[in-house]
Amino acid sequence: MMLRGKMIPCQSREAVVSVKAYHNGVMDGYLQHPRLDREEKVCSLSQMVLLLNDLLDLEDSPDNPLPFISSPYGGEDVNNVFRIQILFREHHTWQGKLVWQNENKEIVFHSCIELLQLFDEILAE
Repeated sequence: MMLRGKMIPCQSREAVVSVKAYHNGVMDGYLQHPRLDREEKVCSLSQMVLLLNDLLDLEDSPDNPLPFISSPYGGEDVNNVFRIQILFREHHTWQGKLVWQNENKEIVFHSCIELLQLFDEILAE
């Protein structure tokens, strides 16, 4: 029996994105994820999404429980810190929550495009 058409849970993994600066889609920030040895520099929203997608692909491989990230990147110049919780994905469509830690706000997103729009709206302010 195939599971086609059903949403596959992503084991509630989350990534942390720390943003130092942002202008017209160009980002100066870092992404942290339990599968990364250290924070990864991200320079754009598209780079962030592609990296997250690769990390989600790794989750579909052997089952090693991973710890949650305990402390976000602590650089002095960080302006915004976000937790991206991708709860489900199907055919490269993501559903989850974006937690904006600076403002203690939680926003649900229903697609990767919606996630990108949320980031752009928040960071462009």
